[in-house]
Amino acid sequence: MNDTDRAILAFELEHWQYQGNKERVIQERFGFSPNRYYQRLNRLLDEPEALKAQPALVKRLLDRRDQRARRRAARDS
Repeated sequence: MNDTDRAILAFELEHWQYQGNKERVIQERFGFSPNRYYQRLNRLLDEPEALKAQPALVKRLLDRRDQRARRRAARDS
């Protein structure tokens, strides 16, 4: 896990009331498109180092990812 990965995890701990604001800050802070940021975040969630560094955050985000996947599967069936 590098400094950018740690910064992404720290960023996810921040509270965002409006998604548009978060997407703007993602571009400003990381220089990524929001799509690229979320791709990187999802890969990061599968790394044991991320779980070790921020266990509650990673578990919460994994749960959220699993819920979205279940909703998509139910909708597609």
